[in-house]
Amino acid sequence: MNEVKSLDEMKSIREQLRKEKKKVVFTNGCFDLIHAGHVDYLSKAREMGDVLIVGLNSDASIKRIKGVTRPILLEAERAFIISNLKAVDYVTIFEEDTPGRIIGELIPDVLVKGADWTIDNIVGRDVVEANGGEVKTIKFVNNQSTSKIINAILNRFGKSN
Repeated sequence: MNEVKSLDEMKSIREQLRKEKKKVVFTNGCFDLIHAGHVDYLSKAREMGDVLIVGLNSDASIKRIKGVTRPILLEAERAFIISNLKAVDYVTIFEEDTPGRIIGELIPDVLVKGADWTIDNIVGRDVVEANGGEVKTIKFVNNQSTSKIINAILNRFGKSN
């Protein structure tokens, strides 16, 4: 059953998963305007363990990172969509600009980001590695992004971003 959980709920679930010796994978992102690249990425992340937890940037966090015109889809809708993807077991929303606090609380066995991040720059790497976990990157298979989708829409209608 795919679900959106608070951090406190996720901490409790994580403890149970640890007792069951389940390998927990964590990744995070904005996941605004879900596209094939997101689905491929999440499917590959899920293959790295038994359970996939996705940390989802809140609306306020995205506005600070990407600007006032984002997100396109609000956090409740993004969380619903992501939580209903086959590869995803749990979603938790975070307010901060980075998932550092969540990673420190959950201490996943595997921390995953896209290959556009170098391992040394992945937030939470130190915590995961200090606890015996792994940090990995996933190569993107297509050249898709939410920003490209937005620009394609704007260009199609004679606007520019």
